[in-house]
Amino acid sequence: MHTWGVFSFIAMAKKSYSKTPLSFQDQLQLMQTRGLAVPDQAKAISYLKEISYYRLSAYFLPYQAVKDQFNAGVTFDQIIDTYSFDREFRLLVFDCIERIEIAIRTQMIYQMAMHHNDSHWQDNQAHFITPFYNKIGALVDPYQDLQSIISKAKTARTPEVFIKHYIDTYHTPANPPAWMCLELLTIGELSHIYRGFRNNSDKKRIADFFEVHHTVFTSWLHTLTYVRNLCAHHSRLWNRDLAIEPDRLIKAVGPWIGQPFQNNKRTFYFICVLRYLLLRANPGNSLKTKLEALFAKYPNVPIQFLGIPSDGKGNRLDWRAEPLWQ
Repeated sequence: MHTWGVFSFIAMAKKSYSKTPLSFQDQLQLMQTRGLAVPDQAKAISYLKEISYYRLSAYFLPYQAVKDQFNAGVTFDQIIDTYSFDREFRLLVFDCIERIEIAIRTQMIYQMAMHHNDSHWQDNQAHFITPFYNKIGALVDPYQDLQSIISKAKTARTPEVFIKHYIDTYHTPANPPAWMCLELLTIGELSHIYRGFRNNSDKKRIADFFEVHHTVFTSWLHTLTYVRNLCAHHSRLWNRDLAIEPDRLIKAVGPWIGQPFQNNKRTFYFICVLRYLLLRANPGNSLKTKLEALFAKYPNVPIQFLGIPSDGKGNRLDWRAEPLWQ
């Protein structure tokens, strides 16, 4: 088929968008006609004014065995509970990522500085890969990207206090030391710099602290960045397939999870990654306790949609019995 024919077929297969805006009252009426029980309509309208119908509709799907038809007995309160559960779940995940991010930054600074005996290793281009153009034609140059971040921080109208102190006090080297410069980086930028190290031995020294192979750690850093951004933008974590999935951990050092829990496309696998990293970065963490408390607070929210598997007979497996969570 000629290219024109392909585009013509696609155009014919599509249709015009014809849905019209609905008032809050009409939105509520639509949900009721689809079988949703709404005991307190005034309360429901209040929620719709606060949370858009479209945003809330992402939480409908697991409660609909038939498209656009709620299962018998599903209430508006249950939908709101699911939404609230997801909000609190995101806050818990975000807190964990913050602790891990700080540990990753610390290890990057320390391992590079101590091994190379250099307070300003970030200014040595030899530590970084040769710039290249990726598949979409964008230049990948971690060294220059890092230098640009530092330069921007030094010339900002109101620089960070520690950056200002350095440039007001020292004339050489031109840039502050690594332990100042890397404080400027987001977790996404840390991930980019880590991938950009030229020598795998440098990556290995950092990943060894977390007891994971450096190629797996590279993948986990990428997923940490992705999920961190989901949390920061208040996007749904419950009932989500991860667009950037973490590599499976094949050779775990210490307790890990069994085969039924190995679906790395779902959120619960990522929670296990968080647990594994936290046990190295923050051994006294309370992730398990907080997770148990959250599940207990919302007993009617189907947590299996996080990716917690069943035994094939409809019985959800006990995640707490896995070695990682003991």
